[in-house]
Amino acid sequence: MSAMPALEINDLHVSVEGREILRGVSLTVEAATLHALMGPNGSGKSTLAQTLLANPAYEVTAGLIRLAGEDITYLPTDQRAARGLFLGFQHPEEIPGVSVLNFLRQAIAHRKGIDDYSVLEVRVQLMQWTARLGMDSRFQERYLNEGFSGGEKKRNEVLQMAMLEPVMAVLDETDSGLDIDALREVAAGIEEVRTDRTDLGLLLITHYQRVLEYLRPDAVHVLVDGRIVASGDAELAHTVETQGFDSFRTVSQGAPS
Repeated sequence: MSAMPALEINDLHVSVEGREILRGVSLTVEAATLHALMGPNGSGKSTLAQTLLANPAYEVTAGLIRLAGEDITYLPTDQRAARGLFLGFQHPEEIPGVSVLNFLRQAIAHRKGIDDYSVLEVRVQLMQWTARLGMDSRFQERYLNEGFSGGEKKRNEVLQMAMLEPVMAVLDETDSGLDIDALREVAAGIEEVRTDRTDLGLLLITHYQRVLEYLRPDAVHVLVDGRIVASGDAELAHTVETQGFDSFRTVSQGAPS
């Protein structure tokens, strides 16, 4: 296990159109660990994901973001990705005309800094990973997310995470819109990647506890009103499930601004 945390977020403040959404978020995800970030709608979960993506609509007004010890707070999206930050989207975009194979070849070439990265090598890796993830090998020829079911889109995100070999992966509501069978398959895929990439740091952003029945986190954090108001082990997710997020709002309201 690496001694350097995969991701460090220190006193992060983020505004959108002049309105502060994140109000001093601090979070450290060690290498080889899975952290879950839970929160109600409007708590700032998606804002955090978009800020980690370097979406220019989200302005960092204070704080730091470090990836494997390097300050990436003001780096653009492509440079963050090249350094090993991966974001799995809640609603993956359809890209007609671009096959899964070609998309991954370009992404891996950028990640590794090799312009002429071999199509054959990508194809071999894809065949290996689609087999490991229980996916049809013909999947690689399909256009990216075009005509994919919700489960296929999320499994494709897991496939990308496997192929790109990130230092840190942030999965934004990967469980959103999935039935129980698809959720089980996606969770099994994430575990398969973690088995192969033993140093991977992973932050799972979720609204519900149900995905955590298949992916046991090393730590759980509760985000309410732009602040992390509670942190604990996997049992904290059960507390959220039984008591709801309202029980944490008094903690948030009592926090210093």
